[in-house]
Amino acid sequence: MLKVNNVTKKFGELVAVNNLSFTVEKGQIYGIAGPNGAGKSTVYNLITGNYGYEGSIEFNGRSIAGLPPFRIAKLGIARTFQVPEIFPSLNVQDTIYVGSRFGAKGGLDTKYSDEIIAFVGLKKEQFQNTGLLNLLGKKKLMIGAALATKPEILLLDEPMAGSNATEISRLMELIKKINQELGITIIIIEHFMKVLTELTEELLIIESGSMICCDKPEIVTSDPRVIESYLGDSYAEDN
Repeated sequence: MLKVNNVTKKFGELVAVNNLSFTVEKGQIYGIAGPNGAGKSTVYNLITGNYGYEGSIEFNGRSIAGLPPFRIAKLGIARTFQVPEIFPSLNVQDTIYVGSRFGAKGGLDTKYSDEIIAFVGLKKEQFQNTGLLNLLGKKKLMIGAALATKPEILLLDEPMAGSNATEISRLMELIKKINQELGITIIIIEHFMKVLTELTEELLIIESGSMICCDKPEIVTSDPRVIESYLGDSYAEDN
């Protein structure tokens, strides 16, 4: 479904992504992890058209290199950000409608957008100003706006950041529901290894923009290279 082939991105002398290749199959929940500054979010920015790069990225068999972000969104790739991006002057419904109007191939679909509001658990807050939402509500809103674009693949960038255990549990349930009930393929960047091991079918670890290991989570988390560079000995001892 999504193929990243020998992709390199440099910012001056800094190599943010270094000859990286991976493939995400339709229907997967695919995880990406690594130390801070490893290039994880840069990979998302390359996939969604924010930066140019060397190499190639294909979506459903066609190259998306050089396409602007709005074109890539209309092809069926949506994303969220580490810090919730909302319109504080709008209410929940209008924010979801913005996602549908500008991101979906067919434009605004109010019926589907209203269904998404209920799906992510914001029905009671539908006409509430987004600035009044708590952190979990803002995260659900951002996911809902992305879903309103009717994506085939959803890129989640550290959705658990700043959340407590209860919020993490609810977000994990929502991510599973998106994958299983809506049939949307998901890529998730996350630091909480427990989240990745429970959610994902395949896990990619990168450092300094390069792949360290990519396999099933239970194999990745026991790999000596991953333990040394990212997880640490304490993780290995606890598991």
